[in-house]
Amino acid sequence: MRIGELSRRTGVSPRSLRYYEEQGLLRSSRSGAGQRHYSDAAVQRVSLIRQLFDAGLSSRVIATVLPCVDFPGDLGVAEETFTAMMRERDRIDADIAHLVETRDALDVLLRANSRHRAELSAAPEPVARSA
Repeated sequence: MRIGELSRRTGVSPRSLRYYEEQGLLRSSRSGAGQRHYSDAAVQRVSLIRQLFDAGLSSRVIATVLPCVDFPGDLGVAEETFTAMMRERDRIDADIAHLVETRDALDVLLRANSRHRAELSAAPEPVARSA
């Protein structure tokens, strides 16, 4: 199938499909005129790539994970994939820790702002001076 049909069948833009190919995530053959042609299996492949992107993985990490799908019986590939996924999990854990710290700092500011607003609402209104 050509890129337009793959795009229609997967809901992924042709531009994204070309990007997947540039990143080594998707393969096509070329016609004599240079048009991309994809196998029927490309539909499943694109679906998996979208799931991995939706899970927050980068194209670099996805490129490391996909060989495990392509060569499921290769222990070396499985080990490399495991290592890449653990690195990605560690990165996500670090991001979460940073977000928790940021949220805690914001909570301190919110409490200070709440106290300040309470003080302002309890204070008497300033008297307006006439000109």
